Amino acid sequence: MELGPLRPGERWYAVRTLPWREARARAQLENQNFRAFLPQNLKTVRHARRFSTARAAFFPQYLFTIFDVTRDQWRSINGTIGVSGLVMQGELPHPVPHGVVETLLDMTDAEGLLQFGPQLRVGDRVRVVAGPFAEQFALCTRLNGADRVRILLDIMGGQVPVEVRCDQLIAMR
Repeated sequence: MELGPLRPGERWYAVRTLPWREARARAQLENQNFRAFLPQNLKTVRHARRFSTARAAFFPQYLFTIFDVTRDQWRSINGTIGVSGLVMQGELPHPVPHGVVETLLDMTDAEGLLQFGPQLRVGDRVRVVAGPFAEQFALCTRLNGADRVRILLDIMGGQVPVEVRCDQLIAMR
């Protein structure tokens, strides 16, 4: 569903979901004609000595939706499949501060994944966030085209040169 700009009276609200049900909750909200946004990134999972990279919610158990608290039937959100409930402040949903979701939307690429900037530079200290070396630290030594980076990975008591995709790294500035 196209998110588009907010209409008069509309705000972004946070929705708490059931564990591992973020995508289902988003689909169900969209079926009810609520516009919803689920920020996602790539996450590497280790299981039985194997690595796999998959899309995952950037904020586990949360997504965002747009509505006008005075116009829309927002209480139906609490009964939606996959939803635990709206984040509330007293009797009413608590709106997300202006600019937070808009910033996340601006950082989202064509595939719907969050892309963090600024661009990497040679000499940057980085953390690997996806792939077989997830959660390791490294030093950026060379930029190989638009999407590949050569890093020196801190493993096995030394530094090992490895080439990875840019979207698997976060600069530690």
